[in-house]
Amino acid sequence: MIDSNEIEIIGKWIEVPGGVDGDTNCKRVQELTRGYLTNLGTSPESGGWETLFRDPEDGRFWEQVYSESHMHGGGPPSLFVLDEKVARAKYPASFE
Repeated sequence: MIDSNEIEIIGKWIEVPGGVDGDTNCKRVQELTRGYLTNLGTSPESGGWETLFRDPEDGRFWEQVYSESHMHGGGPPSLFVLDEKVARAKYPASFE
């Protein structure tokens, strides 16, 4: 599902008749977070806009963010690999 050399999957909005839609990376992020990656919890400081996941295949931590916060709904979703030390500091409840 995720190549071992991938470290980010960045979604973008694309204009379509009548509005915007997610590009293939947006759709991939949605598929990965809904059916492949294990949800470990949200960051309490982010108000629910940042979520920690774990890849069941290789154990890497992935953080889902909405980095276009000025856009409706926080913008398109993206996933970034997160170092375990950073993940433990930012999502302590996920490791209790």
